[in-house]
Amino acid sequence: MKTNRSFFLHIATVLTIATLTGCKSPGRNPAGVYGSSVVGEYASFGSTSRDGTIPLAGRFSGGTEHVGMFAPVLFAYDSSQVSAGERTKVEAVASHLKQNAAHSVIIEGHCDERGGNEYNLALGERRALAVRTYLIELGIARDRTQTKSFGEEKPFATGQDNASWRQNRRGEFVLYY
Repeated sequence: MKTNRSFFLHIATVLTIATLTGCKSPGRNPAGVYGSSVVGEYASFGSTSRDGTIPLAGRFSGGTEHVGMFAPVLFAYDSSQVSAGERTKVEAVASHLKQNAAHSVIIEGHCDERGGNEYNLALGERRALAVRTYLIELGIARDRTQTKSFGEEKPFATGQDNASWRQNRRGEFVLYY
């Protein structure tokens, strides 16, 4: 177990350095598309609540794991930069983690279907690491965060258009306690 943790820490460090030294393509994401606070169980991604606001993606998987309690961080095409409009989503997670010291988070990186499998796995990891880095900058201990890339393997939207691709370029939060 200690060897695996050391290996993943090494990989994360290498990818963080690569992300910080690589080129970033300009892009813009819509600000606040899905909100930034915790919601109850079983909220659907992008649906509208009774008060007219757009709730966060949410499903409760039972036990000690909460998947999608927070809005996904959306990314521009071919980018792993957390835009200013998406930072409030990461800040909401940081606030939750600060108030709940026993909770940890895995950040899952996702991509749209464009690009090769290996490229998308690497891009998904860079996205997850960018979100993780911002959480750490906000005061969350490194040992309470992990990353995982799914590349294009778990799309949220199945369409082959800009609206679907935008929803698939995301970082999602999985809370454990």
